[in-house]
Amino acid sequence: MKVCVIGGANVDITATSRERFIARDSNPGTVRLSFGGVGRNIAHNLALLGDEVCFVTRFGGDAFAQMLQVSCREIGMDLSLCEACAALPSACFASFNDCCGEMLGGVADMVVTESISKEWLAARLAQINAADSVVADTNLLPKTLAWIIDNVTAPLYVDAVSGPKAGRLRKALEISTNKRLYAFKCNVLELDSLASVTGFTRRFVTRGAEGLEVTDSTGRTTLYPALPCKVRNTTGGGDALLAGVVHAGIGASVEEAARIGLLCARCAVESDEAVNEELKNLEL
Repeated sequence: MKVCVIGGANVDITATSRERFIARDSNPGTVRLSFGGVGRNIAHNLALLGDEVCFVTRFGGDAFAQMLQVSCREIGMDLSLCEACAALPSACFASFNDCCGEMLGGVADMVVTESISKEWLAARLAQINAADSVVADTNLLPKTLAWIIDNVTAPLYVDAVSGPKAGRLRKALEISTNKRLYAFKCNVLELDSLASVTGFTRRFVTRGAEGLEVTDSTGRTTLYPALPCKVRNTTGGGDALLAGVVHAGIGASVEEAARIGLLCARCAVESDEAVNEELKNLEL
């Protein structure tokens, strides 16, 4: 399956405390640098699952950007629709985890991703619509998301990214003409901004240890239990879950999409990295 992913690619700096995290103090632990971004992580997971992935983003003009592009190409992503912006820094996300791997909070600098405009995407629309499915994240601004909703003809999935950014999807649907998308994924905190959203075929809400809640177009909601696992890092769990849902395809039942999504999420959180390379060996 050919999937086009539009969204952020950034440098991830992840700090994990060795003992109980103490706020406003220096905590012994580990600090790791890796490549992330919700859009990039979803694209990475899809490539590991065997899909043909076209990633669409704007990179910064620094050394980090060059490293990001090399990594994406090595993974197997098609970057032919991307662009490097010399005047902007690479996107960066710094997160802080407790000793159990749960994220306590983070800060995202995504100016270069927010520079993706509807005019910039319009020049690439034919290639984007050639995909079997399209995924976008809310690192994009509402007017850009609204344009995507109105102009992308392939089934469209949207990842809500975070609490502060989830409202961008709601605003995008408010200003959109079509006001419809195939599916979106959010967590419980992000749902506060999206509870009133309609016009979807499926809504996926991650509820941590409780599992995955799926609502279909009829309003029927089902909770699928989380799979037993040993959590090491929750940062990329939601990204892997949505990749699994997209990989299942629009022809899959709600139950099948949830099953594959939860398998991918478990694989992700059992790794120290935001994306677990072992996903390529996952038996679905």
